[in-house]
Amino acid sequence: MGDLRWRAPGGGGLFEPSRRVVGRGAYRGLTFHEVEARSILNRVNAPNLPFNWTINPYRGCSHACVYCFARPTHEYLGLGIGEEFETEIVVKVNAVELTRAETAPGRWAGEPIAMGTNTDPYQAAEGKYRLTRGILEVLVERSNPFSILTKSTLVLRDLGLIVEASRRAEVTVSFSIGTLDEQVWRETEPGTPHPRRRVEAISRLKEAGIRTGVLIAPIIPGLSDRADQVAEVEKACRDAGADSIGKIRLHLRPGVKEHYMGWLREAHPELVDRYEALYRNRAYLPRSRDGSRPVPRPARKPAPAREVVQPTLPFG
Repeated sequence: MGDLRWRAPGGGGLFEPSRRVVGRGAYRGLTFHEVEARSILNRVNAPNLPFNWTINPYRGCSHACVYCFARPTHEYLGLGIGEEFETEIVVKVNAVELTRAETAPGRWAGEPIAMGTNTDPYQAAEGKYRLTRGILEVLVERSNPFSILTKSTLVLRDLGLIVEASRRAEVTVSFSIGTLDEQVWRETEPGTPHPRRRVEAISRLKEAGIRTGVLIAPIIPGLSDRADQVAEVEKACRDAGADSIGKIRLHLRPGVKEHYMGWLREAHPELVDRYEALYRNRAYLPRSRDGSRPVPRPARKPAPAREVVQPTLPFG
């Protein structure tokens, strides 16, 4: 690991100098870089996304999803997009204080804020630092609408707080559940809770009156894209009470593509030629006439009628 960009804020670094904390116990194998961020609200200028503002208290993610689109953000900091992305976690320790300051009445218009659009706000680090919970406490005080996208059942820790928030503003909690296939899950998302536990969490949230969504994402060619696999996830989530379900096919942007293909050559060499054909000179699979990106395997039966397709929404 070389010099980190945040160690020289006067030279254009993003953060104040960090304190390095080696994880122990439940956090063994992780290293936390505690930093003072300069700001926490991030403006998003993307007309295809349903939000304009995001908050991300962590960079890097111990969920270790092989396809995660956020991996190149670690390279920008001088860290690797492979193992270091999964184990060297940047923690914005002043995230709660910044949220309070930047959403102060008279300064902030109360626009919806999305969390989980970069790395997961309920990854392992949240169990130690509780920054996401602190941010939610501020948003509840401000009666500010928000949405959460996560792969983690740790969100249930904050169920009471989310219920209180929903009484004051519009709140949505969504889960990313790409597959219920045990082998595919273990191979591609080794640091995440079991997908069926995420389905159970949807039921808990719905019982509490919280609006919930699901992204069947990513749908991975050759691994989780059979029609029966996708239908299994959709049925389980509908039975659990999900209010909306979207589907996103795997996209491989520069940096992520090289990392993913390296993994694929070791884990599934039989799929390499197919991927090289599918993703040659492009990050996204081609659109069909209805504007969605088709699953690149023959369907065995028609797709369910009720569906929301969000082909470019980030996930990780």
